[in-house]
Amino acid sequence: MDPLSTTASIITIIQLSSEAIKKDVVGETIKALEAPGAPLYWLGIALSVVIAKLKPKKGLKKALLALKWPFDEKEVGKIISTIEREKTLLALALTNDCRKLIQEIKKSSSKNKAQLAELIAAVEGSSKESESQFAELKDDLERIQGSQADLKDGLDQLHDRQHNREATEKREAILDWLTPIDYAPQQSDFITRRQVGAGRWLLESTDFQEWMKTGKTLFCPGIPGAGKTILTSVVVEELNTRFQNNKSIGVAYIYCNFWRQDEQKAENLLASLLKQLTQGQSSLPDSVKSLYDSHKDQRTRPSFDEISRTLQSVAAMYSRVFIIVNTLDECQVSDGCRMRFLSEIFNIQAKCQASLFATSRFILEINEKFKESMRSELQNEINAEIIKAVDGMFLLAQLHLNLLKGKKSPKAIRTALEKLPTGSEAYDYAYKDAMERIEGQLADEEKLVKQVLSWIICIKRPLTTSELEHAFAVETEESQLDEENLCRVEDMVSVCAGLVTVDGKSGIIWLVHYTT
Repeated sequence: MDPLSTTASIITIIQLSSEAIKKDVVGETIKALEAPGAPLYWLGIALSVVIAKLKPKKGLKKALLALKWPFDEKEVGKIISTIEREKTLLALALTNDCRKLIQEIKKSSSKNKAQLAELIAAVEGSSKESESQFAELKDDLERIQGSQADLKDGLDQLHDRQHNREATEKREAILDWLTPIDYAPQQSDFITRRQVGAGRWLLESTDFQEWMKTGKTLFCPGIPGAGKTILTSVVVEELNTRFQNNKSIGVAYIYCNFWRQDEQKAENLLASLLKQLTQGQSSLPDSVKSLYDSHKDQRTRPSFDEISRTLQSVAAMYSRVFIIVNTLDECQVSDGCRMRFLSEIFNIQAKCQASLFATSRFILEINEKFKESMRSELQNEINAEIIKAVDGMFLLAQLHLNLLKGKKSPKAIRTALEKLPTGSEAYDYAYKDAMERIEGQLADEEKLVKQVLSWIICIKRPLTTSELEHAFAVETEESQLDEENLCRVEDMVSVCAGLVTVDGKSGIIWLVHYTT
């Protein structure tokens, strides 16, 4: 290669180095480029060899030798090879392609080291006048050998930062793909408009405290302009503040808006809940990755059912989930969107034990949906608590159900469920409670119960319902049975607080259990 080409390559390297440092386009990666064993360091070694060769010689003979081109073909090839490799690495740095840069640095490092070592040895053998320079180059090579481990650590750290940056960018891309809607700005706006102390009455109310404890449903209907949105923002802030350091608790909220109904379809609302719960996870859940991967190539959108399944999967990753929906009445009504969304929320609530807080105007359809859900919710709670209390004793389950018959409100039922007796003394408590309820009835009803129990206990053989009805109808002073004096067996059983039962096949009425 001719001198001009060599010089041009060297100048190119210098220009690239200056540009990289001047523009600082590589940011943190410039430190890796300057480190021992990195591109800029190797270029310094290569240029030192060139300087040593081109340095003017002393004496007439050496002056004549200086007129001769000092490099042979093999030396030029090695120098140019080294320079070209490092030039490529610097070009990669300028494009900020960190991943490829790391790969190329590792690939070229050992090759450059070997070639430059050969060059230094060859030049040293041909010129004793440059001993100090070559000694310095040898020291550089020794430092390079000692710094290989440090260089590897630096490159590994650079690789990790690049990997983390790419993972973060992919995570944000997937979250935006789920839905670009972000309710956080609205939450900030609403909470700043809140007057000092506004909403404290709700947070301190028995209903709210019970909701926080039991985690079921708290539905707050109200007239337009009653402050439902501000109250919702207060609840969201309370939950975010209370559980900000507890990553096992998920909070997701939606602000329905009449003017944005077009973008608030059932699929979009569910996707927003999914996005918020996914953001609460330190890493992207596999179910979300799978959902994205199954649609990205075809550029399709996930279906309602796909979003629902993924939402349930992510919600199950939390120990508890709070879902807050404001102004349900402003949700899109067309195509059954609102009812479809609400039904799915109740479905997720049942499967994932989520706590639901919602506000709305007084809309009959919405109110009935919540009543239906809360009845079902209470029924499930009754079943669960009784099953836990009876421990397989079916008779005790029946007695407990009879105990709840007199409770007229959900709170009274839940209070009774909390006090259900368990263990060996449960039967004694259940029978005692049954007798207390019997004695608390009207005098005629209490008298009827005691007569029914006396007949059943003292009779020599079991009686059918018809026989018991006629037995009660007998009047000692009358010679004939008066049909109008018959008492229906259903009325007898209803006042006995579950202590008697009727066999459906034989029609025999008997005590519910021999222990009664």
